[in-house]
Amino acid sequence: MLISPAFAQTAGAASGGDMFAQFMPLLLIFVVFYFLLIRPQQKKAKLQKEMLSAVRRGDRVLTGGGIIGTITKVKSDTEVQVEIADGIRVIVLRDTIATVMAKTEPADKADNASDNDDTPEGGNDKSKSKSKSSGLKKLLGG
Repeated sequence: MLISPAFAQTAGAASGGDMFAQFMPLLLIFVVFYFLLIRPQQKKAKLQKEMLSAVRRGDRVLTGGGIIGTITKVKSDTEVQVEIADGIRVIVLRDTIATVMAKTEPADKADNASDNDDTPEGGNDKSKSKSKSSGLKKLLGG
């Protein structure tokens, strides 16, 4: 009734293949979680960080608290000044900005666009005033 050591060793070696088969479903679950949950969240966080780093004066923003305002001054890397009503300005942490609702054009692009009008020197200046007023309407949301 004694078991020889040779039979005991072969039983242990066979269970090594079973161990891989036991971990395979766990690995599969981790891969699925990575592609369905972790990777999209990382992409979303990266886009949010890029959006926050690109905010500038004149942008219309929505804060995490639900307040809509216009950025009047970028104070530092972490703070911006937001005008929430006429003459009422508050300092908001940049990280609490949820979305940028309306993006303004950089000042350089706006100046170049008005300088490149193809109107003759003595011509009509209505197109220049139209482009300026449409820029104001765009800025004010109208």
